[in-house]
Amino acid sequence: MSKSHDQTSPADAGDNLPPASDMTALQAQLDAAQAETTKFKENYLRAMADLDNFRRRAIRDKEDVLRLATAALMEDLLPALDTLHLGLQSALAAHPEAKAVIDGFSLADDKLRGVLAEHGLQEIDPVGQPFDAKFHESVAQQPSDEVPEGHVLQVLRPGYLLNDRLLRAATVTVSAGPKK
Repeated sequence: MSKSHDQTSPADAGDNLPPASDMTALQAQLDAAQAETTKFKENYLRAMADLDNFRRRAIRDKEDVLRLATAALMEDLLPALDTLHLGLQSALAAHPEAKAVIDGFSLADDKLRGVLAEHGLQEIDPVGQPFDAKFHESVAQQPSDEVPEGHVLQVLRPGYLLNDRLLRAATVTVSAGPKK
């Protein structure tokens, strides 16, 4: 049997390659395709980074909205909380015979303060601490032999922090030091 004409020897393999000018054109097309692929990959990565940043920003914005809504609600509740506390103090002083009723309202006051604390509300109680204009609002000075000058002598209206941010400054009387 004779060999088929379709078979080529390794020496003849070079004869089937395209001419050098075609190889240069193919290499240029390959380089262009790789450059385009790199460009598309960079655009994809940039778009994914933008999407990730958008997601983070959306979550942060949502948390900020919730924080602001919580702050507004807490600010609206503070006068009612102050009134309840003052009413309990006054009732205890004026009507000791109604202690059982006062104790019931005190429990409700404690429960309300506990719920608000769970949501980040902290009362500022600066009695005896140095006056700090960032957290305290001074409405008077009064001489005192017990409290050093420049320290809070009395809290007239408590201040509050919400998640470590000042919600309302404490209204205080500051010690002027010993009488002269």
